[in-house]
Amino acid sequence: MSIVITGATGQLGRHVIEALLERNVPADSIVATGRSIEKLSNFVARGVRAAAMDYDDAASVAQALKGATKVLLISGSAVGQRVEQHRTVIEAAKAEGVELLAYTSIANADTTRMKLATEHQATESILKESGVPFVLLRNSWYIENYTDQLPGTLAQGALAGSAGNGKVSGASRADYAQAAAAVLVAEHQAGKIYELGGDEAFTLDELAAEISAASGKSIEYRDLPVDQYADLLTGAGVPEAFAQILADTDLGIGRGDLLVTTGDLRKLIGRPATALSEAVRSAAAAI
Repeated sequence: MSIVITGATGQLGRHVIEALLERNVPADSIVATGRSIEKLSNFVARGVRAAAMDYDDAASVAQALKGATKVLLISGSAVGQRVEQHRTVIEAAKAEGVELLAYTSIANADTTRMKLATEHQATESILKESGVPFVLLRNSWYIENYTDQLPGTLAQGALAGSAGNGKVSGASRADYAQAAAAVLVAEHQAGKIYELGGDEAFTLDELAAEISAASGKSIEYRDLPVDQYADLLTGAGVPEAFAQILADTDLGIGRGDLLVTTGDLRKLIGRPATALSEAVRSAAAAI
């Protein structure tokens, strides 16, 4: 068996490889791919194979998937380019005759109206039409989307957003990676759809309260009109187009688009998902 992990130089990909190794998948059965294989040297030292892959280079994708039994297609980060990039991987997987392609999609992809979901929805459609056996890992929000911004939140004394009282089923990257690894090593996964999210959904008011408790500094949640929030993000250095997408995502949270109640994540990883309080305390302690 050969399991190819795309985007292995990214944070989720690294966690997936660690999770596979923890599950005693032979290191030489794992192929870690990325544009800069030098960044994979620590895995290579442990016996993992590395292959250069650029989503925009079909030849490199085809070469990296040679001999693949299963493929984890981690969605690309180049918003606006991802559909064609993902198509390249799917077509290479079909040509190679892979037994299973797992794709990291977005929660509630079949019903959400979030702009962020558009490319995921298109990718799911390509998969369904491709004939490649696939499984969908529909991930909700990463808690790290918030905790990685903790220094700035503490400096500002407030958490801003446009989510109202909407709840988001956040979980850690490590949680989602463990779920992906569980699916990749399991049998009979083709055709399955997993809606993945944390056990206890939270509002941004509740997130602000956890930050306050962990930091000892009073942090309030400021709910802004979506245009004002997008402007705030742009002023903080976020590219305008992506700021619009992030602000729109908060509107989606307000509608419940990232709320997941299936329990799929907990079932796959065999333990409770990382609690918000634990994640915030850990991030605060690291500052």
